[in-house]
Parts: sequence; structure tokens; C-alpha cells
Amino acid sequence: MASRQPIFGAASEHGDDNEKLVELFRNRAELKKEFAALNKERYRLQQLVKEQQGATARITQRLEHLESLLVDPEWVNTVVVFYQLRAVNRRCQGKLAKFAEQLKQQREKRVRDAQLRAWRDKCNTRRATLDGKLDKHREKLRLLEGELQAERRRAESMSGFSRLFKARTASDELADLTAKVDAARQAEEALLEKVEAIEMAEPPDPPGLSIAEKRSINFMIVAFAQQLYLQFKDRNLVALVKESSEKSVGAINYGNKRDCDLLLERIAEHVDSMENAGDYADVLKRRAELIAEHALFKDDDDAAPVAGTVATVFGINANGVVTKLDANLVGDNYWGIATVLSR
Repeated sequence: MASRQPIFGAASEHGDDNEKLVELFRNRAELKKEFAALNKERYRLQQLVKEQQGATARITQRLEHLESLLVDPEWVNTVVVFYQLRAVNRRCQGKLAKFAEQLKQQREKRVRDAQLRAWRDKCNTRRATLDGKLDKHREKLRLLEGELQAERRRAESMSGFSRLFKARTASDELADLTAKVDAARQAEEALLEKVEAIEMAEPPDPPGLSIAEKRSINFMIVAFAQQLYLQFKDRNLVALVKESSEKSVGAINYGNKRDCDLLLERIAEHVDSMENAGDYADVLKRRAELIAEHALFKDDDDAAPVAGTVATVFGINANGVVTKLDANLVGDNYWGIATVLSR
């Protein structure tokens, strides 16, 4: 046996070497994976740096271009008009977005309140039914317990002679009454558990808005967008506002200083008129009805109308007289309407 020990020892050392070799290859594979991941991350970061450098260069170029316009007497007034028009566009976008959000919240609250009322009414009806059953069970239990007590007293009052002949009958009656009392108590417990379940019940999740509700909201949103459009349609000011949101500064020339001053006055007048406009809720409702009469949808489950079918702007004066003009506010995305329509 002594002569075999070196052989086994050599085999063991050979096995250890194999394990070390396998571990080495495993570590090498893991290192290659980590190296590949690091290379990938480095490439991603390099691309981000390039993108950021490009964005910075574009911003620098725009600033330099703006500076050159501001120091040019022929362009400085145009620049002021351009940014005033842009400010009007942003203000209208903000108003439309706020209106849309408030309207959606109001409709969601109305739907939710109706859902909760129906749920509470259902719970109250079930509770009233259970309370009625509880009253009947408790009355039945009270009578059974009275009968049981009377039967026990009767059994206890039996004389020896009566007990000899009627003990079995009395025992059966006691057992029967006891079983009925136990059953009535169990029924009462079951009813109480149902009452507790109603009291502990969580209200249902909000149902969300139906397609009909979303369409109704969208008609009001389009109606409000048209209201803003009509505020600036005088002498095509609305077209200048829209153009300023689509082009860059320096791409449009609004004329000499006098022309620009007149434009600034018009802008200020229309903004003031918009901010001080009276209550036009009834006008919006009537306009939304007119829009709904013409609106078409691609599919039954679409909430946003086909743009071309709501491309008529309805003006409604104080006497209720309706005028029409063509303007595809949805198709041309006036005031960013595409982003606020319910879908």
C-alpha cells in the first residue's frame, strides 16, 4: 500500500491543477464580459459627450446670431416683436393646457362621485337588508332562548313520578331547542360578519373616462382653442403668432421701427383683451355643440376627432349669431392642442 501513495498523491495534484485551470478560464471569461461592458459604457458616454458638445455648439451659434441681430438697428425691433409673438403663443398654450387639465379633472371627479354614490347606495341597501334580517333573527333567537329556559325550568320541576315517564321526551325537547338556539346564534354571527364586511369594504377603483366623455372633453378643448384663435384673428395677428412658434429669430422681418411699434401695440391690446374677457362659458358650450355636430372619428374607440372635420371656427356674438371661417386648428396644432386632447 505504501508504494501506491505517491500515485494517488500525483493524481490529486493533477486534479487540483485542472480545477485551477478551469477557474482561470472562468475568471478570464468574466473579465472579458466586464471589459466588453466597460467598452460599451465608454462608447455610450462618448456619444453623450458628442451630443452635448453639438447641443452646446448650436446654442452658442444661436446666441451669437441673436447678439448680431440685437446690435443691428434694422433688426433689433423685429427681434422684440418676434419674442413678444412667441410669448403670446406660449401664453395661449399655457391657457389651453390649463383649461384641458381642469376640464379633465372636473369630468373625472364627476364620474368618480357618481360611481361612489352608486357604490354607497348599494352598500346601504345591502346593510339595510342585513339589518332587517338581523332584527328577525334576534327576535327568533329571543323567543327560542325563552322557550329553552322555560323547558329547562319545566324539566327541573318534574316530580319523581313524572320524571320517570317523561324524562326522555323532555330531554329530546331540550336537545331540539338547544340545537335551534345554536343554529340561530350561528346565523346571527354570519349576518354580523356580512355587516362587518360591508363596513370594511374598500371603494372600487376609479372607472376612468368613457370614449363619450373623452370626446365631449375634446369638443370643449377645440372650442376653447377656437376662442383663443378668435382673440388674435384681427388683421391676421394669429398667423404671426403661429409663425413665430415655427421659425427662428431672424427668419422673419416685421418691417421698420414704426411697423414694429404698431405691431407691439396690437399685441398688447389683444393680450389685454384676452386677459379681461368676460365669462364665455355659454359660448364655449354652444361652440362645442356645433363642433360635435360635424366631428367624425376614424374608429369607434377614437376620442380625438379627424382634424379636417373640426376645421371650421365658429364665432358667436352677444346675440347668438354664428359666423364661420376655415382654420384647421387641430391639423396645424395651434396652441399645442395635439398634446392636450384626450386619447
